[in-house]
Amino acid sequence: MTNAQTITCELRTLGFTGDVQTVRRYLKPFRLPGSSRCRPDPHRRKPTPTAAAVPKPRTISRALLTHPDRLTEQDALIVKNATTECVHLEHLQQHVRTFAKIMTQRRGLELPAWLEAVEADDLPELPSLAIGMRRDLTAIINGLTTEHSSGAVEGNVTRVKRLKRDGYGRANFDLLRAQILLAT
Repeated sequence: MTNAQTITCELRTLGFTGDVQTVRRYLKPFRLPGSSRCRPDPHRRKPTPTAAAVPKPRTISRALLTHPDRLTEQDALIVKNATTECVHLEHLQQHVRTFAKIMTQRRGLELPAWLEAVEADDLPELPSLAIGMRRDLTAIINGLTTEHSSGAVEGNVTRVKRLKRDGYGRANFDLLRAQILLAT
């Protein structure tokens, strides 16, 4: 019998008043290595990994989006390793850095060339970003304000605010939610 619960049940018939944890603590030094998960066999342990662990995607994203002058040594190493091992990340880093320069140095005339470069690249998510930016840029160039270019969103926000104002002090969140859903 190696199960502490079974041993505890047998001891209780003999008058033992302790609990299972007491029996487990008492038996722990007598257990053989490899006989349970809490006492693994030292000879059968997995070797420690020799390669460095791959950073989490959030860590890589943060490092890629941080200004190069503000990177810590560890983050700079993460960026270097990620970009040398993955061509897509290298291209993404170049696009991010170029876009950051365009925005911080107010070089808006370079934006169409950057959008063309992004659309020409084979990165999966950037073309949809470029299409949306191009649509907004076209709307601005044609003289439309942001209010007109995102009219559907602004209209919905205004409508929700009106419904909220109308029910002020009389309605709870459930009623407001029902009114919003019925109004759409």
